[in-house]
Amino acid sequence: MGYLKEVNLKYDMPAADLAVRRTTYAIQNGRALGASALKLIHGYGSHGKGGRIRTEVRAYLERQKRRGQIRDFIPGERFSIFDEATRGAFLRCEDLRRDPDLDRSNNGVTFVLL
Repeated sequence: MGYLKEVNLKYDMPAADLAVRRTTYAIQNGRALGASALKLIHGYGSHGKGGRIRTEVRAYLERQKRRGQIRDFIPGERFSIFDEATRGAFLRCEDLRRDPDLDRSNNGVTFVLL
């Protein structure tokens, strides 16, 4: 079982396409380093760009999931002990149980299972 790697996609408020490229790199790098999950911090859109980053990154993750490039992803607003996907993710990455965003409905983050 690997660990949870945190990735801040929004630190310099990039354009959405750059945030998607950073996501691609984070997935590849996370796998290479033995992570079993990523926590992508993309913001929720209070300044305009964060919402677009969130939308584009999640659309990209959906395509990656369909292609079998990632196992799954969990939007922060669904990241809860009451969510079946979250409970399944705990079995793959124990660190997720201790994440401070658990049960916080934080739509500014997304969790990716590698």
